[in-house]
Amino acid sequence: MRAVRYDRYGGPEVLAVVDGLTTPPVGATDVRVEVSAAAVGGGEVPIRAGRLRRVLRQSLPAGTGVDFVGRVAQVGGAVTRVKVGDVVWGVMPHGTFGSIAESVVVPQERVAAAPRSVSAQEAAALPASGTTALHALTRRVRLSAGQRLLVRGAAGGVGVVAVQLGASLGAHVTALAGADHLSWLGELGASETFDHRQTRVEDLGRFDVIVDLVGTHMDQVRGRLNRGGTLFPLALDPSRPIRAAVWVAVGSLDRRTRLSAFSNDPSVGELEELAALVDQGTITPVVSAVLGMDEIARAHHRLERGGVRGKIVVTP
Repeated sequence: MRAVRYDRYGGPEVLAVVDGLTTPPVGATDVRVEVSAAAVGGGEVPIRAGRLRRVLRQSLPAGTGVDFVGRVAQVGGAVTRVKVGDVVWGVMPHGTFGSIAESVVVPQERVAAAPRSVSAQEAAALPASGTTALHALTRRVRLSAGQRLLVRGAAGGVGVVAVQLGASLGAHVTALAGADHLSWLGELGASETFDHRQTRVEDLGRFDVIVDLVGTHMDQVRGRLNRGGTLFPLALDPSRPIRAAVWVAVGSLDRRTRLSAFSNDPSVGELEELAALVDQGTITPVVSAVLGMDEIARAHHRLERGGVRGKIVVTP
């Protein structure tokens, strides 16, 4: 089996395609999926660079990639939810990576039927980022019509789903992103769009819910909440990750507004609900580029430069 691995921390050049890897055994409740496409996660860039090594403990060599789309090639004897030949999408077990590979072996609870209305490359942009937005806006809070939602970092993988989902729920959605994304975010459903380079957060008014995917200047961001509002700090400041994590922990003690930080671990039900939203046309996948597995370093270089719209997808 071929898969992307890195055996030391560093820049994108540490990523390599390794051939001849042994496919993990398929347990009684596991499925083996031949991967058609997998997304490159922006949150993995600081992990690969080693900036989060004191926060996230992992052993090297390590894989990369969380979500995937593919066809079931093998099932364990106790598997009841899927069968060989099914087209599924899913995520790696919580806290693990390795979906940018020719095949993955995961518990059956990590997969669900893929949406039928989009290609595998389009669908691959959504399992992790889409369920993150879904969980935040429909489970952690119940965003409703008329509420004000700010999405900071709105052009990225989670941001584009949060904008669309918020609009579908009837919220007034304010999107903060790069200037070249603004008109397009309006087409996705944002009520207002602002260039993050030209706009101070303090000038945006107040919000009931804020989804922050940037991680910097969090005191000012939290100050934009209405009393009783909720902030989802879904990104750590990559230059000060430990300080950012402490800020979240300490900030949770202030009950005037709510911090709701979580590490996404989607259920089968959330994967199924997201697929339905895609097939209904409520959520449209956004793919910046489709690259081959051998171009994984190029994908990470693009993420480090910033400005990626939606997700970069890799095909084995």
